[in-house]
Amino acid sequence: MFAPKTIARSQPFRPGFSHITRLLSHCRTQSTLAVQKPYWNHIQPWKDVSNDEFISYRWQLRNTVSDKHKLYQFLNAALPDKLVRSQHSQFQKIRTKDHFIEDAIEAIKLAPMAIRLTPHVLSLVDWENAVDDPIRRQFLPLRSGIIPDHKNMELDSLHEEADSPVPGLVHRYPGRALFLATSICPVYCRFCTRSYAVGGNTDTVSKKPQKPSRKRWEVVFEHIANDNSLEDIVVSGGDAYFLQPEHIEEIGERLLNIPHIKRVRFASKGLAVAPGRILDNSDPWVDSLIKVSNKGRDMGKQVCLHTHINHANEITWITELAANKLFKHGVIVRNQAVLLKGVNDDFEALSDLIKKLSNVNIQPYYIYQCDMVQGIEDLRTPLSKIITLDKELRGTLSGFMMPSFVIDLPGGGGKRLVSTYETYEDGVAEYKAPGLPGTKGTRTYTYFDPKPVESSVLEEFRQDQFQALERGETLEQFFAQSPDPPIPTGPMLPTPEEPLQPYPGMMVARPKHWVPGAEVQSAYARSHDI
Repeated sequence: MFAPKTIARSQPFRPGFSHITRLLSHCRTQSTLAVQKPYWNHIQPWKDVSNDEFISYRWQLRNTVSDKHKLYQFLNAALPDKLVRSQHSQFQKIRTKDHFIEDAIEAIKLAPMAIRLTPHVLSLVDWENAVDDPIRRQFLPLRSGIIPDHKNMELDSLHEEADSPVPGLVHRYPGRALFLATSICPVYCRFCTRSYAVGGNTDTVSKKPQKPSRKRWEVVFEHIANDNSLEDIVVSGGDAYFLQPEHIEEIGERLLNIPHIKRVRFASKGLAVAPGRILDNSDPWVDSLIKVSNKGRDMGKQVCLHTHINHANEITWITELAANKLFKHGVIVRNQAVLLKGVNDDFEALSDLIKKLSNVNIQPYYIYQCDMVQGIEDLRTPLSKIITLDKELRGTLSGFMMPSFVIDLPGGGGKRLVSTYETYEDGVAEYKAPGLPGTKGTRTYTYFDPKPVESSVLEEFRQDQFQALERGETLEQFFAQSPDPPIPTGPMLPTPEEPLQPYPGMMVARPKHWVPGAEVQSAYARSHDI
């Protein structure tokens, strides 16, 4: 993306990074890796992949599933012929591999986020129970689960563009700003709050890419240097994992050398989706992060890593080793999770997540209410759910490991504790943000709970959605023309059922030795040019 830039160093490398120490560290890491059980070998494409290969970030990127063709190839190899029956009514028709693949491929056409899934993420899914799996729900949509959005949903629900004094910088809070240094992530989450800009265009969303460049970076650095009120900078995107090691050092050192900057946070989902990179001694990314962290500590300034793990199943032995390596080198790691329906929206799941994070020295920092982003209504929970979970969990965990339960207010009101609403009635919550400057600190911000939907309304919605797709409409255009779903009068469904539809026949069994592109295609795949 950018040409490497030489960084002037005011001090020599620390002894911890000497050649001998690195060699000893490498030997210890290799010894530890050798005795660990590969949790990915049950998946046909990776049954012979070694531990060393799997932790390699380069290998992860080479084998990332990034379009519907690769997704079909992977699902055809990973899914069993028959699936465990879902516990939810809307997924009852998905019983076989072919059913699942059809539903997933059709959902991608309607989703606001492109598909990008690392082998690490894909290996965490229980593919026999793929429909209800909490990891699958975060990253891979199913058409049977898509429901109409609330009329107030937006792609840029937080109005970040309105708080950007210069391109690539979001300055909403006093003293803090968000530096969008890249627009790419190693994995794309369905519920991304920045779905208006992150990733490639989809069938329904034309993105507003961040287009990072050296020139834009310099404009951001200049703005930060000239604003003496700024003390805390979050470096995000996209994802800081997609910044080259020399850019981690450059950004970190440029910010630390600004006198009024006291804290620098690098935001990355890397520990959740490709944690092996932290352990890969041939990859200097983590060394660069540690160097910046050490320099900040020497200057009396804080540098930390903010990651994003939503479910305890995402914490593997690789994650533990990676987190412990960062802890050993003094890197502060905090976690920001999002409350998602069917993923972590119950006491047991959330408690398990918080405890496992604490046990690997990752501080549970925030639990977010899911943002009002278009195309993910099936993942949102009522505000009452997160308020109840906050009450139930408080007192069961050590206070310093108890996360704050927050809502990032629609319209740019920023983060507030979920329980600090002014009013909350009939699924509508109103908040104020008096800490924000100007009129933003006096206005009211409104959050709307998801609405229940009847099957008949859902049937019509899906037909209209596919017709709009055929007309070439974007997601925003479609919802702008769609009436708000009527208040149901008949029997209610917690999550609406999928209308009966014909499905294609069973797939032919895959070859014993899987080769991408060599599968025998199903009737569905042949008819849909997959």
